[in-house]
Amino acid sequence: MSFKKNFGKEKVEISKQHILKFMGRENLNGLTVLDIGCGSGLHSVAMLEAGAAKIHGFDYDPNSVKATQFIQKQVGHPENWTAEQGSVLDDDYISKLSTYDFVYSWGVLHHTGEVWHAIQNAASRVKPGGLFYIALYAANVQIDPTPEFWLDIKRKYVASGWMRRRAMDLWYVWRFQMRKDIRRLPEFLQRKREYEKNRGMSIFTDIRDWLGGWPMEFVYDKEAIDFVEKLGFKLEKIATGEANTEFLFVRNADDRI
Repeated sequence: MSFKKNFGKEKVEISKQHILKFMGRENLNGLTVLDIGCGSGLHSVAMLEAGAAKIHGFDYDPNSVKATQFIQKQVGHPENWTAEQGSVLDDDYISKLSTYDFVYSWGVLHHTGEVWHAIQNAASRVKPGGLFYIALYAANVQIDPTPEFWLDIKRKYVASGWMRRRAMDLWYVWRFQMRKDIRRLPEFLQRKREYEKNRGMSIFTDIRDWLGGWPMEFVYDKEAIDFVEKLGFKLEKIATGEANTEFLFVRNADDRI
């Protein structure tokens, strides 16, 4: 399984440092965490190492849950880390979850097919005074090509066979990484090395995730901020300019769920 190759101490450390740097914290000591769309479990491990007191993760994809269970075994089955299959769109499931000091969902909610429903349900699990860290595909940066262009590409990608998908991976590199200029190949190879060092995964993994991410919705940053703040939150920090915009919100301390 590919997630076995993508797990390691260096990648956990990269994830931990990214989370802490964005949040402006030295650690997560004592925080209870809900990891929505936990994927391989890599970020859950990172947050445990950052000092989280308890983590519960869930994912709609049963293969992702299996990946997380594999990682749990690799790190000795921590008693304060649980994971299960579940959907952020399942109101009954969400309502039965506890509330948490820190709810985390990176690059997940826009793939549900109902992004606003997903955001609202995720936000409902944040304790008053708690933190809400999400990353959403930004419509703001999709000007040329447009969001409509990418949605069409993604539909074609998921409908294609293995060979066609690999061809589209290379098309993406040629058009968007090398700008149709063979002289940019050394530059791309250097970017590939730096990407693996800084992100802890192959750039082609990210390309496949981008092209194959479906269902998919783009969200304007202001729309996301306005929507979450109406749920009783205040924007604490935002990082823009990349495909995903990262948001850190704080729930009003006197807000009652």
